[in-house]
Amino acid sequence: MVQAENLTLKANRREQVGTRVARKERAGGRIPAIIYGHKQDPVAVSLDYRELALELQQRHRLVDVDLDGQVTKFLIKDVQFDHLGDRIVHVDLTRVDLDERVTVSVAIEFRGVPAGAIDGGGIDQLESDIELECVVTHIPESIRVSVAELQVGDMLQAKDLELPDGATLVTDAETAIVALRAPTEEVEEEEVAGEEGESSDEPKVITAREKTEEEGES
Repeated sequence: MVQAENLTLKANRREQVGTRVARKERAGGRIPAIIYGHKQDPVAVSLDYRELALELQQRHRLVDVDLDGQVTKFLIKDVQFDHLGDRIVHVDLTRVDLDERVTVSVAIEFRGVPAGAIDGGGIDQLESDIELECVVTHIPESIRVSVAELQVGDMLQAKDLELPDGATLVTDAETAIVALRAPTEEVEEEEVAGEEGESSDEPKVITAREKTEEEGES
């Protein structure tokens, strides 16, 4: 599925850079970003947090950015999150030509319930995304994979995925994507205990008080 229409993100130039300046930008609801590529000088900018988060939520990779009144398409190359993985702290944008082929990481969506699940099989999702090469204007939002026909012991590899027209696989074709493992057998541990719940062969633990009493009797 090709991504839907994008918002236009308003970019402000950042005249100063550094940790303190970046922290101030985030406190004001903006995200520090860098624009680079095509042998041009990098440009430090900031983007509105909510607008950027919405584009990422919709899995848009090619975004329209208004910089100095000129709207240009950029590819979201990298997104950095905080240590909790919750909030965006920085984003890298790269310049592209609209007919350029790029290598991107695309999320995998697993659909359906495996047929082998009725026999107790457990599904293992081994990869959450794959890399593919495609024209920059035709980056899919995700790659959908049906697991409905999987039986216990079955596995799907990267080469089994159905890619959009014009896209080629970059991830190793033999990479395991999802598998349906056999049900695990639960082994019950046998509890060995005496009739009174305590083995007569167990050594007696002598407390400090008992030890003192015994010494006194001696």
